Amino acid sequence: MSGETRQRQQIGPYRLLARLGGPTGTIYRAADPSGRDVAIRLLPDAAVPAPRERLGRDLERMREVLSPYAVDVLDGDASADPPYVVSRFVPGQPLTDVVAEHGPLQGAALHRLALGMAKALAAVHEAGLAHGAFGPDTVLVVDGAPVVTDFGIAAQSDDGAAEDVHAWARTVVFAATAKLGDTDDTGTALAIGAGSVPEPLWPVVEAALSARPPSAAEVAEAVAALDLGPASPPPSIPAPAAATRGPARSAPPVAASGRPRQAAAVERGWARLLSAMVVVLAVGLAIMLPLVGALVSVVAVAVLRLQAAADPRARLSALARTAATLPYAAVFALVLGGGLIALSLFRVEADPLGVCGFAVGAGVCALWTAPGVTGPYRRLEQWFTAVARSPRRLATAGVALGVLAFLAVVGAISLTPSLAPMYGLQTSTESLIGRLQAALH
Repeated sequence: MSGETRQRQQIGPYRLLARLGGPTGTIYRAADPSGRDVAIRLLPDAAVPAPRERLGRDLERMREVLSPYAVDVLDGDASADPPYVVSRFVPGQPLTDVVAEHGPLQGAALHRLALGMAKALAAVHEAGLAHGAFGPDTVLVVDGAPVVTDFGIAAQSDDGAAEDVHAWARTVVFAATAKLGDTDDTGTALAIGAGSVPEPLWPVVEAALSARPPSAAEVAEAVAALDLGPASPPPSIPAPAAATRGPARSAPPVAASGRPRQAAAVERGWARLLSAMVVVLAVGLAIMLPLVGALVSVVAVAVLRLQAAADPRARLSALARTAATLPYAAVFALVLGGGLIALSLFRVEADPLGVCGFAVGAGVCALWTAPGVTGPYRRLEQWFTAVARSPRRLATAGVALGVLAFLAVVGAISLTPSLAPMYGLQTSTESLIGRLQAALH
């Protein structure tokens, strides 16, 4: 482990294992709270223009990119210093190194690379993103299959999708000739590629280098229809040396079949469902028992923030952030409560305790899911992602949370809220809301 990594042992909830290289920011191999290998890319201001503004906006779309040829984006934090993006660790080797060690790709190996890269870019563009820095250094090769990394991070232009297609063509020329490298000179790519890229593939590459190239999806469709002939099996590419230091960990394989990607998407889907059940349970409890429910949610949110803190200073910061979210959540409670009271203007009277319960429920919901305060909810998703990998644990958690969430909904709808154990406050609150409603008649 490098000296810098020894000095910095933690990033958010992730434990650092080793520092890796990368073209668009410092990269660390790390372990998440469940022990899974991940890659963390730090995004300093000097490397990415306005990362906090754009990363916070694009992070969710990055996580929705679905392709076996694009790395899984698992998490990220635009408010950290520096901000970072977390993705699944891929035990591959950059395309530049593969070509340098084994020479230009030919036949089926070149076809597999060109098709996989085009499909990855198509998935990125379908999610509403552009790669922005596509090239041989952002393509990892695992058992002959490409895995595209770093998408949606580098600075993007208004014509980012077309620039990605140009970069795809230049990368194919490099893979077929070993002469282009990662230069952005389209004219050089045309000169080198003509007569060097196999004839069935060259017309697609040439079109992709034009001023108005086809979309990445159209490129993928065109490449899929080609037959470049047989080729010897691609060399087995070991994981980079820096990634194999320390105790051995089995990183999830990435195969052309897409099974690992599909499995990750299923795990993420279950994690989101289980997390949503927790929020439903929390809101239902807050409606039935406003004081108890609000206290439980505040404590739970604080605990989740503290779990991500690596030192006493970070713990104090986590508690301060939790305290700062309370007025924010109170705004949602006041808006909903005021709206229910305002119904009296139309001769519709809501039960005063019901108004109080649903107002606190709105505040609790905001505490978990309102824009800008979703850190604890994301950590809840991370925890449930680990649960979802075990069918038995997933079934147990799903049934238990499903039953509790159902009972919470039924109770919130059918029971009268209670401010127990502060019954004096309950009487005062009920009287105050009743007077406000009467004043609006």
